[in-house]
Amino acid sequence: MTLLILLTAIVLGIVTVLQLRAYQKVENQKELIYQQGLEIQRQLRELEEQTKILNTLNIEKQQIISVVSHDLKGPFNRIFALIQLMTLSTENLSKDQKEYLDKMHQIVADGLSMIRNLLDNRRLDEKAIDFVPENVNLSILISLLVKNYKTLAERKKIKLFLEAPTQLFILIDKLYFNRAIENLISNALKFSPPDSSIHVILESKNGLAEIRIKDEGPGISKEDQKMLFQKYNRLTARPTGGESSTGLGLYIVKTIVDKMGGEVFCESEEGKGATFVVRLKNLN
Repeated sequence: MTLLILLTAIVLGIVTVLQLRAYQKVENQKELIYQQGLEIQRQLRELEEQTKILNTLNIEKQQIISVVSHDLKGPFNRIFALIQLMTLSTENLSKDQKEYLDKMHQIVADGLSMIRNLLDNRRLDEKAIDFVPENVNLSILISLLVKNYKTLAERKKIKLFLEAPTQLFILIDKLYFNRAIENLISNALKFSPPDSSIHVILESKNGLAEIRIKDEGPGISKEDQKMLFQKYNRLTARPTGGESSTGLGLYIVKTIVDKMGGEVFCESEEGKGATFVVRLKNLN
């Protein structure tokens, strides 16, 4: 009997010790969880503060871009207009002066294109673009765009050709469609060498309006093709006339074309030029 009592006491003692250890372990875990909770709360507060700072910086950046772009756009437009007036009468200019004038024309056009891309990018980021579709004759629209770039093409000794039907009606936002095609033609001119050709081809295919802009530039490598249409990505190929680039042009093209329910893609082989294709639903 005494032995049984002793064994019972020993078992109870062991159980008590185990319970105390388990209790202490639970308490330690509670303390650890509590401390981790405090650390998570501290990190969340820091993250909120950093988010506020980043949002403030982003707003300031957008405001600076907006102000600078708008402030630069006016002077650039006036310089561009003056250069165009000067090119109307070049009889009294020497060959060197004419070349300088051509360079100025190209530089100012390049600057205006960069400013427009910065402004378009800001509007796209802020979702401030309202598309207003209207039924337009795409043939006339493309013809006018090509005509506007004839002078710049001639200055780089590049031949710019247009192949289009008499009429091809489509429902689009004319303003933003112009911006998309301007970027593609401008890019083709930017990366094309002198004495080459650019073909702008418009046709109707299977209920779609297809615009192809084909150049004879250096082409686009397979690695670069993976990065096409991404924001701020610059390709391996370099502009042939020292033009600048924001890395936004193709991103803006894709965003606009996507919003119009179309598609844009590139066909290219390194060393054999590039063809950018835009497809949209037409109304014919």
